[in-house]
Amino acid sequence: MSVILSQNKEREIAFFDSHGASKAYDVFTPDTNERIIDIVARLGGFTPGARIADLGCGSGVFTGLLNRRGFACTGVDLSPKLIRIAREAHPGIDFQEGDIERLPFADDSFDGVLLAGVLHHLPELSKCAAEIKRILRPGGRFVAFDPNRMNPAMYLYRDRSSPLYSSVGVTENERPVIARNLTEAFTAAGFKTGTEFHSGMKYRYLASGALRWLLPAYNLADSVLFAPAFMAPWRSFVFTYGQKPKAAP
Repeated sequence: MSVILSQNKEREIAFFDSHGASKAYDVFTPDTNERIIDIVARLGGFTPGARIADLGCGSGVFTGLLNRRGFACTGVDLSPKLIRIAREAHPGIDFQEGDIERLPFADDSFDGVLLAGVLHHLPELSKCAAEIKRILRPGGRFVAFDPNRMNPAMYLYRDRSSPLYSSVGVTENERPVIARNLTEAFTAAGFKTGTEFHSGMKYRYLASGALRWLLPAYNLADSVLFAPAFMAPWRSFVFTYGQKPKAAP
């Protein structure tokens, strides 16, 4: 009999509330944040005016960028402190405390969903995939991005089977992802899915002070080493996207 794993939500809230206390949870450079939104808008086929749910929105960095591009955004996060920061930073955007596995929205409410660094926090994806399908309108799309377990740096630094694993700055639920596991979970939920791999996502912040001095070298190496097309499966981030089936005519 298979065991269904679950996320320790209390510890997730405590972890991200601690980041909320310092207002520091924005790990990428501004240019990288803009690049991520470029990729998200393209993969999602999102057009201005579309209603987008940013699930796991944190302090609202990506929600704000989407809003600036003309999307009607709602941000959702487990952390009350991060939601408070998001509301203060972006007073014109709707932010709500909420659980991605039990969303406070009606069926068919959104044209698109963004999951920015969220899925790798979930030990089991079926509830999340079902909720995303429920809140998307027929033909609506989701886009997610997460650290790629096949990338050497992501594996060595963030996978618990690595001899160099660091638990600094992560929750007990986090794991780098295998791309096919994500597409299989969302395909099983009824989505038509796809995957892209991207590197060159430049960090401005690293949780481990002992390794922070390596950040410029990492950013450069990640941009250069994985640029060739044949290196795509080993790039640092997996972008997963999918479309809910359209309504029958």
